[in-house]
Amino acid sequence: MADLFDTASHSEPPRSAGVRPLADRIRPAKLSDVIGQARVLGPDGPLGSMLAAGSLSSLILWGPPGVGKTTIARLLADESDLAFVQISAIFTGVPDLRKVFDAAKLRRQQGRATLLFVDEIHRFNKAQQDSFLPHMEDGTILLVGATTENPSFELNAAVLSRAQVIVLERLGFADLELLAQRAERELGRKLPLTAEAREALLEMADGDGRAALNLIEQVAAWKTDAKVDAEALAQRLMKRAAKYDKSGDEHFNLISALHKSVRGSDPDAALYWLARMLEGGEDPRYLARRITRMAIEDIGLADPAAARHCLDAWTLYERLGSPEGELALGQAVIYLALAPKSNAGYVAYKAARAEARRTGSQMPPAHILNAPTKMMKDQGYGAGYAYDHDAEDGFSGQNYFPDGLKRPVLYTPVERGFERELKRRLDWFVSQRLKRGS
Repeated sequence: MADLFDTASHSEPPRSAGVRPLADRIRPAKLSDVIGQARVLGPDGPLGSMLAAGSLSSLILWGPPGVGKTTIARLLADESDLAFVQISAIFTGVPDLRKVFDAAKLRRQQGRATLLFVDEIHRFNKAQQDSFLPHMEDGTILLVGATTENPSFELNAAVLSRAQVIVLERLGFADLELLAQRAERELGRKLPLTAEAREALLEMADGDGRAALNLIEQVAAWKTDAKVDAEALAQRLMKRAAKYDKSGDEHFNLISALHKSVRGSDPDAALYWLARMLEGGEDPRYLARRITRMAIEDIGLADPAAARHCLDAWTLYERLGSPEGELALGQAVIYLALAPKSNAGYVAYKAARAEARRTGSQMPPAHILNAPTKMMKDQGYGAGYAYDHDAEDGFSGQNYFPDGLKRPVLYTPVERGFERELKRRLDWFVSQRLKRGS
């Protein structure tokens, strides 16, 4: 996959400016010209510091499409006087890798090191990734991998231990505007757009510099002197599809954002992330299940109606389908965001599971065991059991934990919502249990 301002190879014959894509024509000639990545390329950034010290190491460039991964790799090679070799994990097999490594060894014998740029490196399997290791260790290659996926999930630990992960950011609106101005200087004229249309054009790119330049090139090709407004622009150009991979990083990033927005009692943010996922094509049934999970994990008994509300929304979606049923999911998200929050039930459940694993072989106390046979009665099963309904206040205060087990405190309700009432009840039972010496 080509990247921002990228060309296929240094060995290609020069192409005429008339047929070269705009992104290629304005490709930066030095790292200081790269837009939007000052945090890593600046004097105090990781790459800037490496270059200043003359100690460039193997790298994994992690970032969304169109932020300059290939361009940065090429310029790092130029500024470090390394031979630049580019391959793509999509099109490269084991025989191709052997040829690349053999060529790098020969180049090294001739006194020049190789920067091997591997695009889509996460698409290599474990064995293919392992094949890089000996050549990284003996200095045959300096590996620079590019990926849009989380390296900690997609790359071998051995590769990651030998390379520094550099996170590249999507381009902000100001970055895209600088890119547009650079494009206009190359084109020799301003884009025929109103201010609102220009803003809309850059928003269509959604942080992708390559996409922005492709859109700019389309607009520049229009033979018009009149300025095009935002409405006309929308009719002439298709909006770029939102970046969303239902099985990849973006899926987990967005559901995390939705969940934390609900937990943080922000209905506007929660609706926004819900809408982002739906616009990206997420299965509403997956969202219904996750929303219901939020109700029991983060609201719990502070509002017992929350889970019921989510189940009703889920049922409504099944009855109505899309898009009408998605409104029910949106309303459930609003309800959850504004509900009182408590994870006391969730914490208590996890603590109970941990206690059960620790003391799982201990028998219940004999007085709460049924005794359907004479032998069991003779063993003391059921002896001394106090029937709570016979007590004046409906509470016997007996012990229900295994004999000899120090009574754990698992459930600690909060002073919010319905759990405030549950806390009042629990405090009464605790006080009565203490009075009765249980």
